[in-house]
Amino acid sequence: MQREALRLVFSNKRYLVLSLTIFASLLIALSIISEFIFFSPNFLFYVPDYRVASFALIVMVASLSGLVISLSIYRIRLMGAGVRKSGAGFLGSMIGASAGACSCGSIGFAVISAFGAVGGTATAFLTNYEIPLRLVSIAILVYTYYISVKGITAQCKITK
Repeated sequence: MQREALRLVFSNKRYLVLSLTIFASLLIALSIISEFIFFSPNFLFYVPDYRVASFALIVMVASLSGLVISLSIYRIRLMGAGVRKSGAGFLGSMIGASAGACSCGSIGFAVISAFGAVGGTATAFLTNYEIPLRLVSIAILVYTYYISVKGITAQCKITK
């Protein structure tokens, strides 16, 4: 069921390019926010040993987001299903991707200065619960993937 749905969606090269673009941009953006990529004084990509699990979760969130958003857009555009009918598809992928961007790093200082004590509390919460929040976002994305594949399979009458 999953292979046929994925083959159907990614037989169109635009959805493959869209998926890869979303993956690459989310991976780069989340890596910059999580301080794995540095631009000053030179370009540097560095994953410390104690943060390998966090980086692996970033890669999973980025790859699942690329896959799920492509499936959701396919379902919305070609199947005639509106955003409302696509269920958790598009909305779930947005929630999953935004929950994956929870380690604030250097952005935390801007949030603290802009919002004071509330910003400091929110930054501390997000930093302390970075890995559980990313695991929750992965669970949301996996559920969204399942719902999207099930919907595409049902709407296209793909047989097992």
